[in-house]
Amino acid sequence: MASSQLVAPELASIKVHGVTREAFLIRGTLAAAATYGALSATPFITKALAEGSGGDIDILNYALTLEYLESEFYTLGAKQVTGLSSDEMKLVKEIRDNEDAHVDALAATVKKLGGTAAKKPTFDFAGAFGSRAVFLKTANTLEDAGVSAYNGGGPLIESKDVLGAAGSIVQVEARHAALIRLVRNKPPAPLAFDKPATMDAILKKVTPFIKS
Repeated sequence: MASSQLVAPELASIKVHGVTREAFLIRGTLAAAATYGALSATPFITKALAEGSGGDIDILNYALTLEYLESEFYTLGAKQVTGLSSDEMKLVKEIRDNEDAHVDALAATVKKLGGTAAKKPTFDFAGAFGSRAVFLKTANTLEDAGVSAYNGGGPLIESKDVLGAAGSIVQVEARHAALIRLVRNKPPAPLAFDKPATMDAILKKVTPFIKS
C-alpha cells in the first residue's frame, strides 16, 4: 500500500526488529494505526491478544513492549530533535520519564505474577526526529496508538489489580496525547467517542505490513 493512502504514514515507517510475539504484535498495532488511525486499531489488538494463551502475563508483556517503544522514542527525541522550545523539551522529558516508569512497573508486575518480562526489541524511527513538526506528529500518533492498545487489552485482563494498574497507565497516555495536541495547536479531544473500524477491514489492510 502506498504511503499516500495511509492515515498515519509516519507510523508505517517505524521498524520493530525482533521475532518475539510481542514484537509481532507491536508491528501489527503500528500497521493498523497507520492504516486506520491510531485510535481505530483497538479491534485488531483485541483479536490479536485474544488469540494468545498467556492470559494477563501475555497482555502485560505486550504493553511492556509498547512502553519500550515509547520510552526509546522520547529518549532519542530529547537528544536529537532541534527546534523544540524550552517548555516543549521539558514536556518531552517528562513524558519520557513517565514511559520509563511504566516500563519498570509493567516488568515488575510480570515478574510478580511469575512470568518473564519481555525483552526490549530494537527500533528504527526513520525520519521521526528530522524536524520538530514530524517529531510531535509522530508522538501524537504513538500516544493515540498506546491508548488504543490499552483499550484493546483491558477487557481481556482477568485480575482486577492488573486491570486497575492498566487503567492508571492508559489515563496518563491519554493526557500525553492531549498535551502533545495542544503543543501542535490541535484540539486536545477532537471526538467525544473513538470511531473503530471493522475487524475484517483492519486485518485485510494491515496484513501486508506484518512481517513475522
